[in-house]
Amino acid sequence: MIKFLEKKMEQVLEATKGNKYAHTVADGFATFLFAPKATTNGLGTHIKDGMDLKRLMIFVVLAMQVCLLFGMYNVGHQHFLAYGLADQAGFFTKFFYGLFQVLPIVVVAYGVGLGIEFFFAARKGHSIEEGYLVSGMLIPLIMPPDIPLWMVAVATIFAVIIGKEAFGGTGMNILNIALTARVFIFFAYPTTISGDEVWVAYDYNFLHSIFGLDGLVYSTFGADAIANAKYGLQSFVQADGWTGATPLALAAKGGWEAVQSTYTSAQMFWGDIPGSIGETSKWAVLIGGAFLLATGIASWRIMASMLVGAIVTGLLFNAFGAADSFLGVPFHYHLIMGSFLFAMVFMATDPVTAAQTDTGKLIYGFMIGVVGMIVRVLNPAYPEGWMLAILFMNVFAPLIDHYVVAANIKRRLARANAN
Repeated sequence: MIKFLEKKMEQVLEATKGNKYAHTVADGFATFLFAPKATTNGLGTHIKDGMDLKRLMIFVVLAMQVCLLFGMYNVGHQHFLAYGLADQAGFFTKFFYGLFQVLPIVVVAYGVGLGIEFFFAARKGHSIEEGYLVSGMLIPLIMPPDIPLWMVAVATIFAVIIGKEAFGGTGMNILNIALTARVFIFFAYPTTISGDEVWVAYDYNFLHSIFGLDGLVYSTFGADAIANAKYGLQSFVQADGWTGATPLALAAKGGWEAVQSTYTSAQMFWGDIPGSIGETSKWAVLIGGAFLLATGIASWRIMASMLVGAIVTGLLFNAFGAADSFLGVPFHYHLIMGSFLFAMVFMATDPVTAAQTDTGKLIYGFMIGVVGMIVRVLNPAYPEGWMLAILFMNVFAPLIDHYVVAANIKRRLARANAN
């Protein structure tokens, strides 16, 4: 069967050679589904590895699937928690609500991004690059669940064209594509990605009717709640005492005590909190990180040094900060608050925009940890930090490598002259 499909694909490729756009699309599907026949000569090659760019990107996407699946469930859980129906709504009710809330974001991110990739590949006359496979999954995972789809499309267009294609395509970009999309929304539409309400999906989903939840809403809040919920007036259906604030937002206002009054450390680790779609569950992120380390895709140097940088800076803040301030939040709790682990595993380790030398990776990761903690704690307008820290260090990564290489050359010349 595989041989038959491969032969049919070869026929399609041959038939579409006269149309560069059709041939580009056909070639993209062919390289995605089948391994290329062209390989290096067995004589004289030093690298014997089955890992190419396509497999590398697919492995990273696979590493993010646990975060995606849990994120879908948590979107539904937070939604029904806000309605006061978390106990009545079962696991599958929550998951499918989240599925229908998150899936359109994924489709838009991939559809728009890959469409641009196809167009530029056809215009330049080369095969489609697989680099966007990872960015297309990262963009939805770092967005709030109620982000308007048109904003996702606009941010994706900006990130792919300005952040990557303007520099020559995959492997040439100097900034992380997914973070470029997020920072575009952060500065262009700040109210949709900040505050307390954006981290919970209040949309009235048709799953309420399918699972018979209209009756639950009616018995809990009355007929007006259903009518107003359908028009997005979430204030009519929020449960008493409910807050959509994230732990970081609470810490910025009242320190660790404010966080503990609403969330436990277990909730922050397991992910039962509001936040971006893919970053709330730390155990899911750690599973993905272990997979990337085991397959040799992610750099342990960047992860370890970023962890050390964040801990050192956190300890300095603890030494001078009051207990009821953001400075006084115990350093180890910073690791499970917000998107630190997600940024460390999936963002900082981007092999294109990170430092390339071994020593440079240690410096690069450490500085992300330091800068990220400074932005998180000392900037009252943005209690997070890792997006800006990683983009900032993306810019300095080539300079770090330059000085590392220059230092190596100087040391070797000195050793040679001494001999």
